[in-house]
Amino acid sequence: MQPVLSKLNHTNGPRLTKIRIILALAIAVFTDGLQLLLGPLGWAFIDDIIDVIAMILTSLVLGFHWLLLPTFVLKLIPLADDLPTWTACVAAVIVLRRREQRKVPPVQAEKPTIEI
Repeated sequence: MQPVLSKLNHTNGPRLTKIRIILALAIAVFTDGLQLLLGPLGWAFIDDIIDVIAMILTSLVLGFHWLLLPTFVLKLIPLADDLPTWTACVAAVIVLRRREQRKVPPVQAEKPTIEI
């Protein structure tokens, strides 16, 4: 059971760079801020569209991660809608990706051997 879970949690996203991290956090903060401003107006459909756009943009920048999916579920809880869920989720994905990338050593090409 353990190997299956590790395969599900391991995602081969793009290599994290400072630009990718800043861009992903900017998308998340902008999304949370926009939803906080629009929240009291009761535009639920627009909030859903914003969530889908944020998910697509974040996945393009960081690569898909399973942790990004619960943000949609959290939006259904009345008070959790006002929390900065995208920012927290993106920060968690960045931390997890950095840990993954530290564990995996860079791939080195094997030297060809000639047998006589």
